[in-house]
Amino acid sequence: MYSTLLITVLLTAAVLVIGAYVIAKLIGPRSYNKVKGEPYECGIPSRGSSWLPVSVGFYLFAILFLVFDIETVFLYPWAVVVKQFGSMALVSIGFFLLVLVFGLAYAWRKGALEWK
Repeated sequence: MYSTLLITVLLTAAVLVIGAYVIAKLIGPRSYNKVKGEPYECGIPSRGSSWLPVSVGFYLFAILFLVFDIETVFLYPWAVVVKQFGSMALVSIGFFLLVLVFGLAYAWRKGALEWK
């Protein structure tokens, strides 16, 4: 029973996606010109190529920000239930924050937070 339902759902999804794509191709506007290939359509001609190499430092900084941001979000559920769990919750969040501080110290020592 579940297999026929699954097949029906998958086929319906495939038909809807393919149908939407075909309809968009048939009735959608087609405007291909040189300006569409520019990185920004602001009316000012760009200089050089838009495919420039980006420093790895940007990616590393962004990943570090996301890691510490996501880990900070985990503090909110803990703050809601800390009274229910007592001292065990305090010990566990202390360990969690200790790992965060060690991670930050490691990144700082390796020079990942320096902007060169």
